[in-house]
Amino acid sequence: MARNFADIAFTPRVRALQTRMGSRHHYAALDDASEARGVALTDREAGFIAERDGFYQATVGETGWPYVQFRGGPSGLLKVLDPKTLAYADFRGNVQYISAGNLEGNDRIALILMDYAHKQRLKVWGRVRLVDARDDEALVGRLEMPAYRARIERAVVIAVEAFDWNCPQHITPRYSRAEVEAASQGLHEQIARLNAEVERLRRGAPSPAELSDGPLALVVAEVRELTPRVRGYALRAADGEPLPQVAAGAHLDLPVPLADGRVTTRRYSIASDPARRETWELAVLREDHGAGGSTAVHARYGVGLRLNVGLPGNHFALHDDTRPAVLIAGGIGITPIRAMAYALRSSRRDFHLHYAARSRREMAWAAELERDLAPRLSTYESGAGRRLDVDALLRDAPADALVYVCGPARLIDAVHAAAERRGVADRVRSEHFAAQRQTSDAPIAVALRRSGRRVVVQPEQTILQALEDAGVAAPFACRMGSCGTCATKVLGGTPDHRDSALSDAERDGAGLMCICVSRARTPDLVLDL
Repeated sequence: MARNFADIAFTPRVRALQTRMGSRHHYAALDDASEARGVALTDREAGFIAERDGFYQATVGETGWPYVQFRGGPSGLLKVLDPKTLAYADFRGNVQYISAGNLEGNDRIALILMDYAHKQRLKVWGRVRLVDARDDEALVGRLEMPAYRARIERAVVIAVEAFDWNCPQHITPRYSRAEVEAASQGLHEQIARLNAEVERLRRGAPSPAELSDGPLALVVAEVRELTPRVRGYALRAADGEPLPQVAAGAHLDLPVPLADGRVTTRRYSIASDPARRETWELAVLREDHGAGGSTAVHARYGVGLRLNVGLPGNHFALHDDTRPAVLIAGGIGITPIRAMAYALRSSRRDFHLHYAARSRREMAWAAELERDLAPRLSTYESGAGRRLDVDALLRDAPADALVYVCGPARLIDAVHAAAERRGVADRVRSEHFAAQRQTSDAPIAVALRRSGRRVVVQPEQTILQALEDAGVAAPFACRMGSCGTCATKVLGGTPDHRDSALSDAERDGAGLMCICVSRARTPDLVLDL
């Protein structure tokens, strides 16, 4: 709650009533605040406003009566022009012109923006300037909604005087059609999973629990939708005992039965606070056009599923000294970074988390991170024009800070390139959340020395995939080139190393390559398999 809000809302009569009702002491500190008056919308407010498809507005007429109206349209109809200015296109309606007429005599306006599904409410006070659509085509062009062809009569430009986030108490959750469809998608997938389980039992196919034989027995305790495409899974020990102690950056390898009958593993970061040992939280982004692992997890992993997995590993460990940290996450790359943020907070070390995604709706745990980590959290929504400036971020970072980044390859490459330019490349730690797409101009012929077999790797295949398709057993775990489990000795040919696991000594001295992501610079390879 900001001081400028109190200046507007807490009139003498309001203060007197607060005193009589015993609540004045809760707000008295705002009267004595030393900071200058003023207001500026932050990324949190801007992101919230950009996702709304309507809002309530109140104006006051010449007779003193308030008039409340709902303004609706496509999501994003109310636009943030700058941190102190909002605007929207006033479409032609029932031509009563009550709000517009009120504003011509009194430029004060109050808005309430609702997110019923998440029980959030933002109140805004401002002063309005009405601009005829014929007088400023450039401004109207910024406010147009291309897919909404209603006639624009004027632009309503609001200079923000104050805003306040209301508490969620007494907000009844309601859901739009799109939100219901997104929420029910999981139910449809669960039905499909149960149908598949019935079919499996009929045919005698194995379940994920039967396909894994690790020493750690887990059960899926909770499944929840974090975003329209990201599902969160809480795992607990099957015997109810505390889980093993893990450090930030740790991961689990989970068994995944694919639709074609093959069984593989997928590596997922443990995203929860490392201090919590009752459950581990994972998050899985559904890739509808991927290799099938994420869709299989969404379809087959439900509450009550038992798993026997290996102990957690960690190839992305957090430093344990007092140096500050800069945490950078892109999309689903928030999973290991989230655990790092909580670990740094618990140890009272200096850090700042920068979280980028297309929109706030696609940010897993957004509300929880804002609640727990503010003001050590900055969010960036590319769909709303707020992009992460990697060069500026590294320029402003503490001189001795270590940088941790996880997300799409382009983000990781940008951070490494910026660090190289600033001479701090040795202080960047990174982890890809998915293998980079592998392409080649020509197939690779791979000769297997021990088995005497020869396998052709097609341009869109990895060597590991080609071996699996040919029925050749080879060790693997992450499929992302980050763990080194699939490292295989090269007996002939020249590898094109694309992993992040092997050292120069392992590549050049020991002659190893990670067959899950790396390819070849020569037409042929000979492997010790």
